[in-house]
Amino acid sequence: MSNMDVSLKDMMAIDGAVGAAVVDYNSGMALGSLGSSKSLDLQVASAGNTEVVRAKMRTIEQLGLKDDIEDILITLSSQYHVIRPVTGRKGKGLFVYLALDRNRSNLAMARHQLKQVEEGLQV
Repeated sequence: MSNMDVSLKDMMAIDGAVGAAVVDYNSGMALGSLGSSKSLDLQVASAGNTEVVRAKMRTIEQLGLKDDIEDILITLSSQYHVIRPVTGRKGKGLFVYLALDRNRSNLAMARHQLKQVEEGLQV
C-alpha cells in the first residue's frame, strides 16, 4: 500500500470525514481520493478547490506577504471543507482536501489531525 493510500485512509479516519483527496493544484487533478458520500463528487471538488488555492496564492503574492497558507476553511451549513497545501519538498504543488460532516466532526481536532497527515505525506 502506498503512502498516499495510507494518508487517504488516515484522513477518512478523522471523525466526520465524508471525503478526502490529494490534489495537484497545477492541473486540478486528484492524484488520489477516497470518500463515503455519494453526494460529494471528489473530482469536481478537487478541480474547484484548485481555483480557490490558486486565487489565494495570487492574492498573497500581490499583497507582497511573506506568509504561506496553513489551511483554508470553507464552512457550509452542513459541512466543513479543509484545504491544506503540502509543505514538504516532494509535495510541492499539492494540497490535501478533507470534507467533514459538520454534525459529526470536531473542527479543531480535524485540523490538527489533517496537519499530521499532511506532514507525513510522501508522493
